[in-house]
Amino acid sequence: MIKKILLIGVFATLIINVSCTNKEKELIIGSQWQTVGKNLSFPEGPAWDNNENLYVSNCNGNWLARIKNDLVDTLLMASDSTFGKTNGMIVDENGDLLACDFGFGRIIKINPQNKRLEILIFGYEGKRFVNPNDLVLTAEGNLYFTDPGKYDKAKTNGRVFYHDFKTGKTVKVAEGLGFANGIGISPLNSKKLYVCESTKDRILVYDINEDHTLANKTVFIDLPGGDPDGIDFDTQGNLYVAHYGSGTVFVISPNGDILQEVKTPGKNPSNLEFGGLDLKTLYLTEDETNAVYKIYVKIPGYKNHKKR
Repeated sequence: MIKKILLIGVFATLIINVSCTNKEKELIIGSQWQTVGKNLSFPEGPAWDNNENLYVSNCNGNWLARIKNDLVDTLLMASDSTFGKTNGMIVDENGDLLACDFGFGRIIKINPQNKRLEILIFGYEGKRFVNPNDLVLTAEGNLYFTDPGKYDKAKTNGRVFYHDFKTGKTVKVAEGLGFANGIGISPLNSKKLYVCESTKDRILVYDINEDHTLANKTVFIDLPGGDPDGIDFDTQGNLYVAHYGSGTVFVISPNGDILQEVKTPGKNPSNLEFGGLDLKTLYLTEDETNAVYKIYVKIPGYKNHKKR
């Protein structure tokens, strides 16, 4: 009887230790998402600034939302300015909002204070972009962005572009992708560019050459059962992925191991962004419920760009 009690005690201790170890690996705290904005219209492209504002695209509504203190307000309507439909967005260190205008096929800049809009990149080789989707700033303040083409699993016409703001030159750096979508640069290596290839259910990684072109395309991770959509990094190089269609946010280590899977309020999470004063709030846009949510994380998000 004493041996049985001892064995039971050892087994229980092992279970507790394993449970604690698993909890320690979880970088998203808990699984309860809090609603911060609803009644949106295919929300996308969340972008956080230094003044506690979260900007969100409404892809099917032709308007930009500004969320502060969990209150939704309108930043700009398409009818008030000259943009079609925005998707991916990012706030640069000057406080300007850079956005993919997939409605008019170009990249635009918006000053949130005076709401002035400027067209940054008209197109490529005399033609408009098909539907620019997402973008990331480099440490030097230049831009990589995706132009996925039409969503079709039978076609691979997605492209990636690089734009140098000093020279004004735009270069095509990748093509032949299956709906090039979310894009990011690792904090552990600024010479690595990550691109979601949505119709192939995977995330690619490229080496960034000295001339900003890309080389050595490899598969970082396969994520079947949905589309890898928006992505973002924390300061330790872990990648957070909104997996559209599966209702999941994945947390992936720099080595490509899945550390955590957290279910989202709807099945179509589209993009995510770190915010809050300590960058430990993870914001999520979700397109089945047409809402924005937040949850808390252990490691702060990574902001990699400098002033141009």
